[in-house]
Amino acid sequence: MKILIGMSGGVDSTYAAFRLKDEGNTVEGAVLIMHEYTDLEAAKTAAESVGIPLNVIDARDSFKSCVIPNFIREYTNARTPNPCIVCNSDVKFRLLCDYARENGFDAIATGHYANIIKVDTESGVRYAVKRAGDSKKDQTYMLWRLPQDILAMLLLPLGDMTKEKLRSEARAHALSSADAPDSQEICFIPDGDYVGYIEQRTGASAPGDFVDDEGRVIGKHGGIINYTVGQRKGLGISLGARAFVKKIDPLTNQVTISLDPPLTETVSISGMVFSGITEQKGEKMALSVKLRYQAPPIDCTVEFLGEGRAKLALSTPARSLTPGQSAVLYDGDVLVCGGFIDGE
Repeated sequence: MKILIGMSGGVDSTYAAFRLKDEGNTVEGAVLIMHEYTDLEAAKTAAESVGIPLNVIDARDSFKSCVIPNFIREYTNARTPNPCIVCNSDVKFRLLCDYARENGFDAIATGHYANIIKVDTESGVRYAVKRAGDSKKDQTYMLWRLPQDILAMLLLPLGDMTKEKLRSEARAHALSSADAPDSQEICFIPDGDYVGYIEQRTGASAPGDFVDDEGRVIGKHGGIINYTVGQRKGLGISLGARAFVKKIDPLTNQVTISLDPPLTETVSISGMVFSGITEQKGEKMALSVKLRYQAPPIDCTVEFLGEGRAKLALSTPARSLTPGQSAVLYDGDVLVCGGFIDGE
């Protein structure tokens, strides 16, 4: 099989490329130039250590037109985005697939910790993402927006690996980045100052009022893009006790501060993508949901409303429900669908 694998220069994609080649496949790497911080040299070094050619794909226009505007728009509308999820579906995996089809590859691959399976549904066979064997590294949450045409071409060779075993194997085969730390920051804002990044492009975020649960003004905030629902550090206000951001209203430019952590039993989502199932308008299903990447799953009943919308009734109240983040729904270990959180 001729496989095109996305390579960042990190140990995960490097070892995934090695593993595919070691299994007898014809493997070529691909590095996507997203922005000025893309480490092309690291990707070249990684490909050389595996002994495969590296293709360079210029993704800057797609990244600039898809990921950046969404990131800025979400924050200025009092939502907290996850740019990697948008990038995965609209830029990274899409351009890998397009390049693979145009250049005679049979499949694409990445170094994500997850699995791809086939699921029999009433409308036929569909492709779905399944949790990785290593629950600590599972990355299925980040892949919920991938459509069927991408999933059908996708191989994920690290689905059964632990990070410890992978690093050991990478060292044994003298692969690059075997001991490099995992990247944590937003790739296009390496210093982590997303507020400064947005304000450079939109101007300063207008200050406004902090209000309490009853709507009484209790102070001034420095602009809504500085805050996210559930935040309790760096608020710039002291109430003599631990306080939380309960609500952010972009229309009134008010940030509600509460002494009680915000809890919710219902979640509204939209912009859904279905993989392990087809959309079930008017139906209800018992599933589990992850409301953040690192959050544990919560059992829930999902009512599908049609047009990519659903209402979730949680078995256990969730803390700090954050509009703009993703709600990813599972049937056991299989990711069946996901959507963006709108609120309660």
